Amino acid sequence: MKGKQTIVFNFDGVIHSYTSGWKGIGMIPDPPVEGIRETIQALRKKYRLLVVSSRCREDKGRVAIKKWLRDHEIEVDGITLEKEPAVVYVDDRAVTFDGNAAQLEKRIREFQPWHKR
Repeated sequence: MKGKQTIVFNFDGVIHSYTSGWKGIGMIPDPPVEGIRETIQALRKKYRLLVVSSRCREDKGRVAIKKWLRDHEIEVDGITLEKEPAVVYVDDRAVTFDGNAAQLEKRIREFQPWHKR
């Protein structure tokens, strides 16, 4: 992996479709987001790909993520609790700061993740 730049994917809502919402740290009931396996596979040819999740704060959550990824044949380079330095972060609950602070409060107030729209 040395020399490859890193991309960090959030787990719930980006890889795991999260359509059922939170069911517990070790409960991951939903299928992958459509097409995510293929996208991750293509990106891993040029990038180091990490998965970040608050589930990783407990062993039970890390084990559940690893099992879920294995069951869905999604290969990544690691899972972590902390966002490591990366060229980009992929997250369903993020607002990209575009330099316009005047519009930021409005964008935050109106924000909804893709699976809630």
